[in-house]
Amino acid sequence: MQELKPIKEGKVREIYDNGDSLIMVATDRISCFDVILNNEVTKKGTVLTQMSKFWFDMTEDILPNHMISVDVNEMPEFFRQDKYRGKSMMCRKLRMLPIECIVRGYITGSGWASYQENGTVCGIRLPEGLKESDKLPEPIYTPSTKAEIGDHDENISFEQSVEHLEKHFPGKGLEYAEKLRDSTIALYQKCAEYALSKGIIIADTKFEFGLDEDGNLLIGDEMLTPDSSRFWPADGYEPGHGQPSFDKQFARDWLKANPDNNWTLPQEIVDKTIAKYLQAYKMLTGKDL
Repeated sequence: MQELKPIKEGKVREIYDNGDSLIMVATDRISCFDVILNNEVTKKGTVLTQMSKFWFDMTEDILPNHMISVDVNEMPEFFRQDKYRGKSMMCRKLRMLPIECIVRGYITGSGWASYQENGTVCGIRLPEGLKESDKLPEPIYTPSTKAEIGDHDENISFEQSVEHLEKHFPGKGLEYAEKLRDSTIALYQKCAEYALSKGIIIADTKFEFGLDEDGNLLIGDEMLTPDSSRFWPADGYEPGHGQPSFDKQFARDWLKANPDNNWTLPQEIVDKTIAKYLQAYKMLTGKDL
């Protein structure tokens, strides 16, 4: 069996070149505050891959995506090891657009901090008197530039996203910026409505898009996972404070409370974290992983 090496490694993902396609593996690594922790969270990679597949299948009517298969038997032999099963997705190669497409349906996180300061989020003026975690009158699109690993993404306005895209795609900046905004909001609205019917509020999320060889826009990367979104339980939702969430919140909270943590979590926090991921998967898909 030929040993393969990733062509690109992110904090959580590894990407392998497979000739005319890519294979994306979601590992069980976990990152908080842009640092990869020393623990692995068993099954986390499987949740991320299978959840992305679930949403890709659901949204094909809005926009096609890059997924070809999640069946390792359709991939090179190297991926038929247990550590890749369920975690690997074969994808079409895209020319990725250099914008992180963030959509916020509720006010929380950095958006809440910015609103408290000056009543705006990423330059968008919001109604007065909102409380933390309030639902926004309409979802808002707040793009950012993609940073290299170790740097932070920078929030930009819609107008700046036009300029940024224009630099990379002369003559197409406005067209692509509008497509990204409209696709992001349409995808969010459909999926957030579905998730709410299953007891999960998607407070915000981010998408990434790319172009295929014919210049068509496709969804790339991952989609609506607890790593790229804030999922809150609808049961017990109450604005006015932060909400419990289905993601890395246990891990983040523990790290904050234990500053001399050496980026290592106790096992019980790891177990609680994966339990949240698995619970979110079951609520959304109706299936156990």
